[in-house]
Amino acid sequence: MVKPRRQHTRFERARIIGARALQIGMGAPLNAPEDVLREAFKAELVSLYGLDEASVRFVLDPLKIAMYEYENELIPIDTDPHED
Repeated sequence: MVKPRRQHTRFERARIIGARALQIGMGAPLNAPEDVLREAFKAELVSLYGLDEASVRFVLDPLKIAMYEYENELIPIDTDPHED
């Protein structure tokens, strides 16, 4: 996703993130490398699994991954450019 043509409304944002989370949950390839996601959620992984296992574990929540992809403009989805 390139920068949106305009700022998304909260409804558009929710729809884009929800659609991407569903895709991820159904096995679609990720748009962010695993090591980048592991680093982004390192604190959470350490709190869940401990320091030793955090480097080999992975983030499993599709919604968190979709939100990360949205915030870093990695989702190739945008809304209709027509403004009403």
